[in-house]
Amino acid sequence: MTSSGVRLEALRRQFGNVHALDGLDLDMAPGELVALLGPSGCGKTTALRILAGLEDSDSGRIIVGGKDIANVPANKRGMGMVFQAYSLFPHLTAIENVEFGLRLRKQNAAARRKRAQDMLDLVGIGAHASRFPQQLSGGQQQRVALARALAFEPEVLLLDEPLSALDAKVRVQLREEIRRIQLEVGTTTLFVTHDQEEALAIADRVGVMRAGQLEQIGSPEDIYRTPATPFVAEFVGLSNRLAGRVTGDVVEVLDTKLPLVAGASVHDGPATALVRPESVDVTADADGTGRVVAVSFLGPLARVTVALPGDAVVVAQLASARLAEMPPGTAVRVVLRPVPVVVSAA
Repeated sequence: MTSSGVRLEALRRQFGNVHALDGLDLDMAPGELVALLGPSGCGKTTALRILAGLEDSDSGRIIVGGKDIANVPANKRGMGMVFQAYSLFPHLTAIENVEFGLRLRKQNAAARRKRAQDMLDLVGIGAHASRFPQQLSGGQQQRVALARALAFEPEVLLLDEPLSALDAKVRVQLREEIRRIQLEVGTTTLFVTHDQEEALAIADRVGVMRAGQLEQIGSPEDIYRTPATPFVAEFVGLSNRLAGRVTGDVVEVLDTKLPLVAGASVHDGPATALVRPESVDVTADADGTGRVVAVSFLGPLARVTVALPGDAVVVAQLASARLAEMPPGTAVRVVLRPVPVVVSAA
């Protein structure tokens, strides 16, 4: 399967007074999976629809495989799409749904039937080829939609929140399957989602969008561990907002000096540090100044909420086996690990 690089240059799209895209730039290498993550209205779906040819940009360029396709009709762009709604034909079987695009491309019956069966096998439901959509579960229907998108060997695969209608367990299973299949076939893929865990779990790079622009793009680890802005730090994962004071390249929080993330440009003085719950350690201590006010069991992990003097509240993420040590009301000592943090103005 042939994969193409994708480059979006200075894309702009305005709906009335709303700037859905405000000069968006994005580069994707051939075979790369990039996830666009952001709150509702940030422009991620608009970017995908413009790349697909389902929406026009007001300005900017769309380069796929080195060619500007801005004026190419959607059906000539070689894009495979999987939507949140499965969009399967109810009167066609699974294999007939997968064959549909190949039939439009005038592929002979024997070749398209073999290709459709191969794609259903690839996504793990080859045994259900003769079933109609209403005889399949939601996860199985989404696999059929994915097989149909891959059947004609698209240059680029576009996934628009394809898992959001599924229950949690199926969502995890299918996202792992999507990643396995994408790596196997090597198709350049743009995955749009509002689910942080989904984006971090399967993408080569994650782009966090805000108000029509990329706030940051990088590996999942970079996005989580070294967020470029307070917005990224707060949007991706959980963060405690703790009062501190910046001096040079450190911020003092709860009597602990924490390094700032690399490249941070912050003036000395009062600031708010964004500290991840896993960077907070809590220990039962009769002389501690904190008091446990709530605990949340999350399987192997747990979150412990601690009230501190001065109305400060901090959440720690710990091994759940430690919950027995600190039920609500327990006096505790709070220690911050010296992990780099992002700060914002106080």
